[in-house]
Amino acid sequence: MYNDEQNLYHYTYRKDGTEPGQRYDAKQPTVDEQLNSYRQQQEQQTQNSQPVYQSQPQGGQTPHRNGKNRLGLKITSLALVCALLGGLVGGGTAYLVSNSSNSDTTEVNVSNRKPTEIQLKTVDGKNPMTDAELYAANVNSVVSINITATSDPNFFGQTTQTAGAGSGFILTPDGYIVTNYHVVGDADTVKVTLYNGDSYDAQYIGGDEDYDIAVIKIEATDLPNVTLGNSDSLNVGDHVLAIGNPLGELGGTVTSGIVSALNRSVSIQSSSSVNTMSLIQMDASVSPGNSGGGLFNMNGELIGIVNAKSSSSDAEGLGFAIPINDAIKVAQDLLENGYVTGRPYMGITYLAVTDAQTAAQLGVNAYGIYVVDVVSGGPADKAGLKAGDRIVSIDNTEVAQKTDLGTLMQEHSAGDTLSITVARDGQMQTVSLTLGEKNASNSGNGTNGASRQE
Repeated sequence: MYNDEQNLYHYTYRKDGTEPGQRYDAKQPTVDEQLNSYRQQQEQQTQNSQPVYQSQPQGGQTPHRNGKNRLGLKITSLALVCALLGGLVGGGTAYLVSNSSNSDTTEVNVSNRKPTEIQLKTVDGKNPMTDAELYAANVNSVVSINITATSDPNFFGQTTQTAGAGSGFILTPDGYIVTNYHVVGDADTVKVTLYNGDSYDAQYIGGDEDYDIAVIKIEATDLPNVTLGNSDSLNVGDHVLAIGNPLGELGGTVTSGIVSALNRSVSIQSSSSVNTMSLIQMDASVSPGNSGGGLFNMNGELIGIVNAKSSSSDAEGLGFAIPINDAIKVAQDLLENGYVTGRPYMGITYLAVTDAQTAAQLGVNAYGIYVVDVVSGGPADKAGLKAGDRIVSIDNTEVAQKTDLGTLMQEHSAGDTLSITVARDGQMQTVSLTLGEKNASNSGNGTNGASRQE
């Protein structure tokens, strides 16, 4: 048997019934003998069951068979023999299956392959790891975080208790943990659960909403901390793994992907501003609860903090992470000072009036950003701003929404001077304000959920 270029199977045989290359054995029946035996069996069965009607050639003569017809007969003979053998094999298989189905026992194939043993490696930043090795080296350094918080008061001044969850990673062996600000920033209580199941109450050390970085602390020692990598050395297409706590109840989950883009400018809505961040884009699957978890390169080094995914229902594989080189600078400031140095500070509490009901409550007739309180001795107080002023513009940029002011502040640093136009008693006034530095003592939210400090 051989194959031609069209993948059609061909049979070649000799007159003695053997195939080329097969040793002739005189004791083996030839194809003709097998055919004759088969025909005799068929004829005997037919005679036993019904009369046989044969058509004779005209004149009773037997037609002449030439060589071609004989060759065709042999091919047909071989096909019949193959069909017969195939039927016998099929019948035997059916019998075996049927016989097995009548048995009282069922056989199941079980592999005897030994499980792959994962060698626990130390992250040295030099030797690439497999996915399994990377996971084993880092899963104990990623934690699950659960929080409780109090919601902003509603129209009737009522509040409710809420709960949330996220992820974080162990920065130091003595219990300092880094996560996202939006995970713990407004929490009343924070509980950290390690991969081994141990739980700790955590203390909030500091955080920054604009950078979406926070540091918390648990009382523990000899904890397995991550190894920091260099996010500037990433390339688009690099393989990465994300480890976190998706849905707040699946701690220690790992997902894989590649770096889809670098320095992706992404606008993220926070409570007081629209923050524009330069992030790592990747296609590793992330879900609510992954926020604050680690993004690792294939050397096992931490190169990013998962903080966002696309909210579009049409988007697939759009996850984002804060580059570790940016995040660690913020974390160091929070550890050393409790706040991010160099951040601008105006020294006011403000409220966004965006609906008629709020305007009626405050007794104002125009929507906009209103100064509710001025910190005594702060930059705004020194500039002459007063409670009740409506901020119209800053450096000729209109301010109308609560996010406008926060977004403008991101573009400035402590020491910058601003030209602020306000509406006061029906008149427009412009003042010059030099920004101070926001620190642990003057940063935070306003007196209620609607007002903010800047």
